[in-house]
Amino acid sequence: MERVFRWTLRLFILVAVMAGLAAALVYYFASRSLPDYNAGYTLDGIAAPVEIVRDNADVPHIFGETDEDVLFGLGFAHAQDRLWQMTLMRRTAQGRLSEYFGQRTARTDEFMRRLDLYRLAHASVAAQDAGAIALLEAYSRGVNAWIRTVNENALGRGAPEFFIFPPEIAPWEPADSIALLKLMALRLDQQMSDEILRARAALVLSPERLADLLPDAPRTAAGVPMPDFSAVAPDPGDRAGAAGYSTPGPDFFPVPSPALGGASNAWAATRERSAAGGALLANDPHLRLSAPTIWYLARLELSTGGVIGATIPGIPGILSGRSQDLGWGLTYSYADTQDLHIEELNPADTEEYRTPGGWAPFRTERSIIRVKDAPPVTVTLRWSENGPVIPGSHMDLAAITPPGHVVSLAWTALDPADRSISAVLRLLRAQSADEAIEAGRNYIAPAINLMLADRDGIALQVIGAIPDRDPRHYSQGRIPSLGWQVENRWRGRQPYENNPRVVDPASGVLGNTNNPTTRRAFPDNVSFVWGDSVRILRLQKLMEEREVHTRESFIAAQLDTVSTAARSLLPLIARDLWFTGEAAAEGTPDRQRQRALELLANWNGEMTEHQPEPLIYAAWMRQLQHKLILDDIGPLSDSFTHPDPVFLERVFRNIDGAGAWCDIRQTTMEETCTDTARIALDEALIWIGERYGTALESLRWGDAHPAQHRHEVLGEVPVLRWFVNIEQSTSGGDNTLQRGLTSGSDPMPFANVHAAGYRGVYDFADPDASVFITATGQSGHPLSSHYDDLGELWRQGEYIPMTLDPELARAGAVGITHLTPRETTPPD
Repeated sequence: MERVFRWTLRLFILVAVMAGLAAALVYYFASRSLPDYNAGYTLDGIAAPVEIVRDNADVPHIFGETDEDVLFGLGFAHAQDRLWQMTLMRRTAQGRLSEYFGQRTARTDEFMRRLDLYRLAHASVAAQDAGAIALLEAYSRGVNAWIRTVNENALGRGAPEFFIFPPEIAPWEPADSIALLKLMALRLDQQMSDEILRARAALVLSPERLADLLPDAPRTAAGVPMPDFSAVAPDPGDRAGAAGYSTPGPDFFPVPSPALGGASNAWAATRERSAAGGALLANDPHLRLSAPTIWYLARLELSTGGVIGATIPGIPGILSGRSQDLGWGLTYSYADTQDLHIEELNPADTEEYRTPGGWAPFRTERSIIRVKDAPPVTVTLRWSENGPVIPGSHMDLAAITPPGHVVSLAWTALDPADRSISAVLRLLRAQSADEAIEAGRNYIAPAINLMLADRDGIALQVIGAIPDRDPRHYSQGRIPSLGWQVENRWRGRQPYENNPRVVDPASGVLGNTNNPTTRRAFPDNVSFVWGDSVRILRLQKLMEEREVHTRESFIAAQLDTVSTAARSLLPLIARDLWFTGEAAAEGTPDRQRQRALELLANWNGEMTEHQPEPLIYAAWMRQLQHKLILDDIGPLSDSFTHPDPVFLERVFRNIDGAGAWCDIRQTTMEETCTDTARIALDEALIWIGERYGTALESLRWGDAHPAQHRHEVLGEVPVLRWFVNIEQSTSGGDNTLQRGLTSGSDPMPFANVHAAGYRGVYDFADPDASVFITATGQSGHPLSSHYDDLGELWRQGEYIPMTLDPELARAGAVGITHLTPRETTPPD
């Protein structure tokens, strides 16, 4: 027995030593790709020395003699810290993910090939102005200089992920940066998803009930009622409600579901409304959370002066930030820049489709998708005059496509002469709000609200192409229309001067939370669907309750967690449920309901992470909406993943007969809205009890609402996921200014998956008192101390200084990188 024990112990020690050696070997090779920020490099591609000063948050401050050399430095810094992220986004735009990931991304690649974004990006290069091309080429040289440095010096392949996937990296090109901007447009623009959902709902609901669930906003601008979609797609059978929104693959699909589209906050105040006498601007763009975050902080010292703020690796521009005299931020505009068209196939030749002039052939092309560990897939790509054809196998399009027809997509981002990247680069050098507005003239996609503040005033300008639709358009762009009818086709784009613009309002304050920017009637409207009708109410209150504002009051607004929706809905929905009699017996469902209502009755609507009330409220509203719509639309209810405050208010106020949703058809009794609300609360409390316990006072919203920053590739790998994913308890919710949009899907429907990955507040009374923060850290390398060092500050609502003073940057530098032209001697 003793001998068995000794040999078992020896075997255990041997296995432990081997495991330790293997771990050490993995760590050694992975750590080789950690960049040395104090190194010097002699490189081709720059005209004079470039200096990259990394401050103590690892923000690169880049100095060079020319703007081209500075953009070279930005490309070099982006590649040092985010090379894997950049190449993954490029592969997504190219439709080449399956070369890495196999069958699981094959349909995503097919979808991207059909859109043809990468070829369009290449075509767009020639459309850029000469200055923009020079900067794009300089940026590309910087990226490639780091790739060559990695290869020549065996620096761990540039990122640890390249030890798992093929390490070959194609040189970066100007078209790659343009493609990434188009990819961002695809990730933001959700009108395609909205049209599909609206069409499917229109096939199973009456026009009155459809207006409850998916109302036009603003309602006064609708012009005409929603047309009968069954006339376009007759006899849907079981197709309309067969399933909820689905994507072509489990990973990397870039089109957002209707509930998870782009969002953001931005507001500004003139110097007259500022306590310190300088304009103020705050911005926090909302995107899906990831590790690392998509945002990367940087400072560029250009010929026109310093610029600092948030970049996206792969795109050479500051998308939200400031110079000495100008600040800018962005919010998603929700402009309707996508239309789906139903194209009729020629019964005698399905390679032809109906046009206003008769049958015409599709433009076709064959494309080969290489798939890891599987044979290559050949797909035939087709385009009509309206745009690329999207098969019914994608995004539930089969549910709304009549037999003998296909669906095509018209989208502003498909312009082969798209000059958006030139506009972004021009914005870098704008010195005033007027110059920034002019810089946006040639910008195409994604259409965004540009919030501006300079030393003289503030402005909001919608930049991006907005389609010019015929006033006779069948659906006004709200649902798919027949592509061969002339009135349904775009006539071009609206003039830039027609885009909404507000300059120096009398109130001295501007704000946008994805709420409507205009209430013009069709066809001069911007959209029928907006991203917010609730957050803006809270922002208006916060802006109006102070005569003058400060940097601190703008920060407080960014971090505000009060839910106006909760404050308005609870008195309405629970008005006949508040407990006024004797307490029910302990341990009974009635007593649990009373306890929950008591907590909610004393709650002020703050969605703070330490309180139980936000969880009770959120679970109740989710269950209530699901119960209201399930029996009317069946499985399609799975597409409505988030409670809509506007819908719930319409139902419980019985606006236009919306109270009819409260009766559950499958039961013999006729339920009132109070009955349904009570049943939904009881079911929500059972759900809470099964997952978090029945002691309601001990519940924590933060336990159900953690911010989930997931590594897009390694985040699902056992063991590794504990090192690469970042999870934090957070406050906020779907309808708060500190927005933490919930996932809406099991097993954690309230996890925070879509939030402000970047926050910035720019103060022109004291520009160096401006602040910013990102949700994770600068580095994309899990072994770097800068992988998640900003994450805890972000969670706690703290910021770091946003300085253009080079000496302040040097004072706390974690490293200074010197880039020297090959023909000169590098500094000591």
